[in-house]
Amino acid sequence: MPTKTSRRAAVAASTTPNTAPAAPAGKRDRTHYLYIAVIAAVALGIAVGLIWPDLGVELKPLGTGFVNLIKMMISPIIFCTIVLGIGSVRKAAKVGAVGGIALGYFLVMSLVALGIGLVVGNILEPGTGLQITEAVKNAGHGQVDSEALPPVDFVLSIIPKTLVSAFTEQQVLQTLLVALLSGFALQAMGSAGQPILRGVEHIQRLVFRILGMVMWAAPIGSFGAIAAVTGSAGIDALKQLAILMLGFYVTCFLFVFLVLGALLRIVAGLNILTLFKYLGREFLLILSTSSSESALPRLIAKMEHLGVSKPVVGITVPTGYSFNLDGTMIYMTMASLFVADAMGTPMAVSEQIPLLLFLLLASKGAAGVTGAGLATLAGGLQSHKPALVDGVGLIVGIDRFMSEARALTNFAGNAVATVLIGTWTKEIDKERVQLVLAGGLPFDEQTLLDEGDAVLAEVPEQREDGEKELAKA
Repeated sequence: MPTKTSRRAAVAASTTPNTAPAAPAGKRDRTHYLYIAVIAAVALGIAVGLIWPDLGVELKPLGTGFVNLIKMMISPIIFCTIVLGIGSVRKAAKVGAVGGIALGYFLVMSLVALGIGLVVGNILEPGTGLQITEAVKNAGHGQVDSEALPPVDFVLSIIPKTLVSAFTEQQVLQTLLVALLSGFALQAMGSAGQPILRGVEHIQRLVFRILGMVMWAAPIGSFGAIAAVTGSAGIDALKQLAILMLGFYVTCFLFVFLVLGALLRIVAGLNILTLFKYLGREFLLILSTSSSESALPRLIAKMEHLGVSKPVVGITVPTGYSFNLDGTMIYMTMASLFVADAMGTPMAVSEQIPLLLFLLLASKGAAGVTGAGLATLAGGLQSHKPALVDGVGLIVGIDRFMSEARALTNFAGNAVATVLIGTWTKEIDKERVQLVLAGGLPFDEQTLLDEGDAVLAEVPEQREDGEKELAKA
C-alpha cells in the first residue's frame, strides 16, 4: 500500500539518526566504482587467459588469495550472527523449528534438483561418441582423493576438537555448532548475558568493517581467478564439451527461474528477478571468483537488511551452504550420465536412481570443501560404480567453467530458501522487504550493517512468538 510504505520510509528515516542522508550516499557511490572495476577485471582476465594461457594460470594465486581473505571472515560472521540472533529470542523452541523446517526444505529441493538433472541428462545424452584415452583415465582417478567423508564420520566431524578450533579450521558446520551452543547458553543466562551480547555485537561490527575493506581487493582477485580458469581450460576443451556445458547451464537456469521463482512467488509473493537485482553484486562476485563462499558473509548481511530475522538468517544460510547445494545436485546428475555414456555403458533408470541417491549422501560428506563438486563425483563413483571413474577425466578441463553455474545456483537457492523459511516461520518483516527491494532503504555497502537497528537495548521489544516489532514504529 503506497501510504503505508511511505509512512514506513518516514519512520525509517527518523529512527536512524546515526546515518545522515548525504554521507551514506557518498559511500555507496564509491562502491559502484568498485564493482565496475570488477567487471573490467573479469573481461581483462578472460582476454589474458585466452591470449596468454600460461600467464593466466600463473595468476591463479591472486584469485586464491582473495577468496581466502573472504573465507577468513566467514567463521566470525556466522558466530556473531547466530549468537546475537538466538540470544535475543526468548523461546528456544523457535530456533529448533527454524532448523527443522530448513533441513526438511533442503532435502526436498535436493531431490527436485536431482530429478530435473536426471530428465535433462537422459534427453541430451551428451557423452555419446567421446574417446577415453589413458591420460583421461589417469586424470579421472586423480580426482578420487577427496576430502569427502562417510556419513558417520561426517557427523562426528561436526564436533570441533576444541571450542576455538572451529574458527581456526574454517569448518562452517563446526562454527555453527559452537554458535548454537553459545546462543542457547546466553539465552538461558537472561539479563546476565546482556553484557556478553553487547560485546559480540561490537565484534560483529568490527568483522563487517574488515570485510568491507577486503572487498576493495575484489578486482585483483577476480582478474587472477578468471584468467587462471580461462588459461587452464582453453578453447579446445570448451568446443569438445560444449553440449554438456550448455545443457548444464540451461538446466540450472530453468531450475532457478521456474522452480525457485515459482516457489518465491507463491510463498512470499516476491518476484525472483527483483530479489536477484538486490543481490546483483553478490552474483557478480561469485561469477568472477567461481566460489559461492566468497558471497556468504554478504548474503548474511543482506538477508538481515532485507527484513529476515537474525535467527533465521544465522541458521538457514550457513546450513544451506552445506546441505542446500542445488547446483551441485544438478551437476552430479548430469556429469554421472555424461560419464556413463562416454564410457559406452549407459545406465538404465533403475541404475541411475540408486547412484544419484548415493551421490546425494556423498555430497553432504563433502560439505564445506571448496570446489568439491568434481572430487565428490569421483569419490562417489569410486565407491558405488568404480568402472565409471575412468571417464571423470573427460570433464576435468571444463569443471571450473561448470563450477560457475554450480556456485551461482547454490547461492540463488540459499537466498530464496532464507526468504521462504522466514515466511513460513513468520520471522520476516514484509513491509521492510518491499521497502528494501523498491530501493527505499539502501544497503550500507561500507559497514554492511544497519547501525540504527543493531542496538541491543531494543532486543526486549521482541515478542514471545518470535515476531519482531518495528523499532520505535
